[in-house]
Amino acid sequence: MCRRRHLTLTPRQRRKLIRVRDHHRRPYVREKAAALLKVAEGWTLTEVARDGLLRPRSRNTVAAWLDRFEARGLAGLRVKAGRGRKPAFSPLGADAFAGTLPRA
Repeated sequence: MCRRRHLTLTPRQRRKLIRVRDHHRRPYVREKAAALLKVAEGWTLTEVARDGLLRPRSRNTVAAWLDRFEARGLAGLRVKAGRGRKPAFSPLGADAFAGTLPRA
C-alpha cells in the first residue's frame, strides 16, 4: 500500500488555486488545480485520479502534479517550454524552399 500524501495549503494558496481552477485560460492547468484542491481536502491520490476529475488519470500522474506543485508552486502546474510535438518544417526552411519552386 502506498503512503497517503497530504497537501497543506495556506489560505492565500487555497484562494490562488481556486482562482486558477475557475479562471485560468489553459484547461490542463485548471484540471491540475482542481486535483490539488481535492488532495488538500483529504482525498487520496487514487480517489482523485479515479473519480475526482473529468476523466480518469493515473495515480502517478496526480502524484507528479503534487510533486511539481510542492517544488515550484503554481509555476509547476504549467507545461515546460519545449514539450510536445516539434514542427515538421521550420518557418526558415519553408521560406528557403519556396524560393526554389518554378513560378507558373
